[in-house]
Amino acid sequence: MLARAFGVALGLAALFSPWPGRSQGLAGASFFRNPPWTVDLISYYMNVWDSQPEYYFTVELPADAGAPLGQLTIQQTRGSDWQFPFYVERTSAFLGRPRAEGRKLPLSVQFDQDSRRFQIRFDPPVPPGSTVTTVLKPWNNPDQADVYLFKVTAWPAGPDPIPAALGYGTLRIYATGGGVF
Repeated sequence: MLARAFGVALGLAALFSPWPGRSQGLAGASFFRNPPWTVDLISYYMNVWDSQPEYYFTVELPADAGAPLGQLTIQQTRGSDWQFPFYVERTSAFLGRPRAEGRKLPLSVQFDQDSRRFQIRFDPPVPPGSTVTTVLKPWNNPDQADVYLFKVTAWPAGPDPIPAALGYGTLRIYATGGGVF
């Protein structure tokens, strides 16, 4: 009994102890030792039907993350308009924040209209200590005023990644003509 408890304690200590190099858990899964924990969503166009807006999703990857950022998933989870289209091929990313853009990052993008889910892969992965902004470009803002929520998840680079939920980006779309919602 004592030997079993010692084995479990040793296994947990090994799993949660920092060690140099890429973070891999039991069975070789990749994970963030210190994951990013929030996302900022900014848009400078907030009225219904505004043409060619840009939605900036910014994530800060801690210097001690333990693994580079391999991909993000961004999924619309709330909002009254579920059909407004995106220019998927115009999705981009850069180091830095909106209006303080750094180097552009190579990426590949997939979008599933039915689930309203983007899968953005960074190639090469984004190193720890970086701030990365991903830009989604709809044709226009939704046609209905509402609060739109986008669930954002960060995935470490490496085999069998364990995702880190970053929360929700909130996009408020207002009716034109002075009315709110």
